[in-house]
Amino acid sequence: DILQENNVDFIQPFLPIHSPKHMVKRLYQELGGREGISKSEIKSACEAAYAELEAYRQEVRRKGQEILQEAERDGRHVILLAGRPYHMDPEINHGIPEMIQSYDLPIISEDAVYHMPVQSEPLKIVNQWSYHARLYHAAHYVAEHANVTMIQFSSFGCGLDAITTGQVKSILEDHERIYTMIKLDDVSNLGAARIRLRSLMAALARRRPVKFQALEIAERPHFTEECKHRHTILAPQMAPIHFELFGPVLKKFGYNVIVPPMPRSAVDVGLKYVHNDMCYPAIVVIGQLINAIQSGICDPNNTSIMLFQTCGACRATNYMNVLRMALKDAGYPQIPVFAVWGLETDAFKLDRDSLTEAIKAAVYGDVLMNVKNRTMPYELNKGETQAVYDKWMAKCKEELSREKSGYKRFANNIHAMVRDFEAIPIDENLWKPKVGIVGEILAKYHPVANNHIERVLFEEGAEVVMPDFVDFFMYSAYDAVVKRELLDGSLKSKLMAQMFIHLMEFYRRPVRSAMKHSKRYLPPHTIGEIARLAKEHVSLGNMAGEGWFLTGEMVKLIRHGVPNVVCLQPFGCLPNHITGKGVIHSLRNHYKEANILAIDCDAGASEVNQLNRIKLMLSVAKEKNPQLPAASRGQKKA
Repeated sequence: DILQENNVDFIQPFLPIHSPKHMVKRLYQELGGREGISKSEIKSACEAAYAELEAYRQEVRRKGQEILQEAERDGRHVILLAGRPYHMDPEINHGIPEMIQSYDLPIISEDAVYHMPVQSEPLKIVNQWSYHARLYHAAHYVAEHANVTMIQFSSFGCGLDAITTGQVKSILEDHERIYTMIKLDDVSNLGAARIRLRSLMAALARRRPVKFQALEIAERPHFTEECKHRHTILAPQMAPIHFELFGPVLKKFGYNVIVPPMPRSAVDVGLKYVHNDMCYPAIVVIGQLINAIQSGICDPNNTSIMLFQTCGACRATNYMNVLRMALKDAGYPQIPVFAVWGLETDAFKLDRDSLTEAIKAAVYGDVLMNVKNRTMPYELNKGETQAVYDKWMAKCKEELSREKSGYKRFANNIHAMVRDFEAIPIDENLWKPKVGIVGEILAKYHPVANNHIERVLFEEGAEVVMPDFVDFFMYSAYDAVVKRELLDGSLKSKLMAQMFIHLMEFYRRPVRSAMKHSKRYLPPHTIGEIARLAKEHVSLGNMAGEGWFLTGEMVKLIRHGVPNVVCLQPFGCLPNHITGKGVIHSLRNHYKEANILAIDCDAGASEVNQLNRIKLMLSVAKEKNPQLPAASRGQKKA
């Protein structure tokens, strides 16, 4: 607001700093026309900057080598102090480095040893970030050098550290080295850190050096062709309507998949086996799956588990590895875990036929979800909407089970489904507040994770508007287009992503056609339209978590007659707090009718508190949206 009031042009682009070639291109795009700087000037400046960056790195390495050599000569111990890049800030690290030095202990950073060779062993997780790579390399270096001890900084609420601290601890303790972690928060009292450091020094003084021995890492159990024919495959719940439809598709292609029940008690099972700093969806998913195995729903020796693997800047990429560790702790290390989409698919094959059938199932699910939510609050004959829904759910499952079901048949089903729901008599004079639900994908659709928010809103007299499930997957694909434009993405990846989006839109074409001619239902937006709406408020470079897509969904709802929005995010999901909670102020300034409620989903969240906040939001909605004229109530543009 201050920048706008003072007409300050604040430039904050996403830039590919790791790629000098693309860096020049992007800086010219941002500064060439705006500031009149030539491309040759930018190129010269970049060359000088990268040369200085390399000189800095060499200086850090030289100084680190000097400290290590002096310590070895003098028989002293060295502390390798590692963490996130911003932990260098004295306002964040509270002067702990200086406190360590006061004990006459020299300090080096992970950058000081990153160039040194180590006998790297396979990681138990997927390495997703460059600074993570430096952490793990540093841990391997410390494991090989008895006179170096590692202390890792961790930030409270930073879920990425749940991955790094576990992996660094594992590397060190597997080689009988001491692991010390100091969790930083907003408290500047150094007492706890000082006690931990003194305990470390006492332990080191009594400890005999352990000779390094390379470990043989056991191969994880894999999902094989034999498993496909013999195993029960457990899949976690995410979106009940859609996952009920995915079942027949997977069965048709030879996979015996079960989505087990999700009792609330399964969350406690997740809390028992998952790191406390992991996000709530991981706790829900892993708790559900381990609870199912412990309940005897399947034979652990003939069971595999399938998960999604995002492969992006999100902890969900490592759910599989976290689950494997949890299964080991629970006594089921033999169970294979594989990805239906991602890096570790093993013998699971999602070919063109199975992919198109899965897309059809997802589109059927979106239509069923939307027409049911739009119709049920206004039905004149109670139970009629549910009866039509049950009829079409059964018909869709039957269609998806067919050996062959062509596009024309699929399109006719969509049109018939929309006609059947539109034929249900509704009270045209009844007005209800429309409430859209956005947020992290599992928290948005999973009834247990969001404390049954759809049901609560319906019972409180609202019409629930759920964004399409398939939009998330198109957003994930669209990121390849953004990477090509803003960072260093390849043209091939962009074209492949556009082909995937085109395929999904091809199967949404009947939906758009059926709803375009409807008086009751609105056709879906394209992912390009959602991206353009998001771009008015955030950069499309926000690709971590739900990223710009979360903002785009809120704008889409508000601009199309749904000003009341509940934004759900797991506690500690940093990207979604930025593009969810972080943009609410901006959205309220741009759209005066916006009535947005942010809710954190967590195992300890109070349902009573959540209900009270929902009731308050609905009361505000009723004040902002008084009873409409009779001619337009309950209509398409109400």
